[in-house]
Amino acid sequence: MEALAQAAQWFIGLFQAGAATFTGLVTGIIPLVIVLMTAFNALIALVGPERIDKLGEVAGREGWAYMPLRYLVLPVVAVFFLTNPMAYTMGRFLPEKYKPAFYDAAVSFVHPPLGIFPHVNPGELFVWLGIAQGVQSRHGDAELASLAVRYLIVGLIVIFIRGVVTEQITRVMWSQRPKTA
Repeated sequence: MEALAQAAQWFIGLFQAGAATFTGLVTGIIPLVIVLMTAFNALIALVGPERIDKLGEVAGREGWAYMPLRYLVLPVVAVFFLTNPMAYTMGRFLPEKYKPAFYDAAVSFVHPPLGIFPHVNPGELFVWLGIAQGVQSRHGDAELASLAVRYLIVGLIVIFIRGVVTEQITRVMWSQRPKTA
């Protein structure tokens, strides 16, 4: 009988844990995302959708000269100002063929700036803080600052490479899809 009671207690505990997680989402990330979406849409309305579309049009131009704008400037600005997960919405201003590569670049940049700009991805700050604690205890504050800067620089290089490579992969994949009438 005791085993049956423990099984029932475990079973209801499973749902209580799920409810606690749900409550955390409802009081944490969901309102934040709604407020960010509202602010982002208000900013677009104030600036003018045609100006924002123009930025996407410029970034979406053909050629290597526009790749740094698409895969460095836009993702960095989006991640810095809109933070994770709202940053990915900036890709909506790009032509369809560049959206997968923009997303790849933006999603790859939510960790590298954490050491300098912790606001960009506070939900995963614990990863950087764990690394930072180990580096700091072993090498001191100066090495920690140096690591944060190097992580940011490497992140910038990586997002550009990922954006370019993903764009090429997307181009190949789209050229191989069957044409519909």
